[in-house]
Amino acid sequence: MTDGEVAALRRLSPPWRIQRRLDAMDYDVEGVGCRSPRRVLRERRVQCMDGALFAAAALRMQGHRPLLLDLEAVQDVDHVLAVFRVRGRWGAIARSNYSGLRYREPLFHTLRDLALSYFESYFNLRREKTLRRYSAPVDLSRFDRRSWMTAEDDLWDIPEYLVGVRHFRLITPAQTASLATVDRRMFQAGLVGHKSD
Repeated sequence: MTDGEVAALRRLSPPWRIQRRLDAMDYDVEGVGCRSPRRVLRERRVQCMDGALFAAAALRMQGHRPLLLDLEAVQDVDHVLAVFRVRGRWGAIARSNYSGLRYREPLFHTLRDLALSYFESYFNLRREKTLRRYSAPVDLSRFDRRSWMTAEDDLWDIPEYLVGVRHFRLITPAQTASLATVDRRMFQAGLVGHKSD
């Protein structure tokens, strides 16, 4: 990365400033690319996956490991978080078309607790709660040879890798069978800022 790019990412401290930067960018509804952090800085357009990559790069510039976590859903799309630890507690940064699937303060003892904090806000347009599993964290330094922070081509190999890592169940089949649908107020609150094609 250039000195200017590094400086721009280092200025986004503490981590909630990274979330503010992501939220200020245009949301790419079409999601046709999987941009590197360099491209996100330049294009100022973002969706879930490249938002997580951008956040992981910014966290790395601030001394954190660049970690991603996949949230796996049924009857819905997966969601990817950049996760970080402060004083032993987990937090997350994410960009989503749904208002409840973004930032989490570093308050959670375990990654499972962090993932569960997204459960009630993770729903589809049929008002079904869809979150089922979460992945082991993936350290993006494994993709440094791929130049994931600066690549000009799309980085689809990273989400493909995420899908294949070990995932852990959040709820049992019995719990799944008894889930209520999302009430109208929660549904409307979750769609604040939602953009469709």
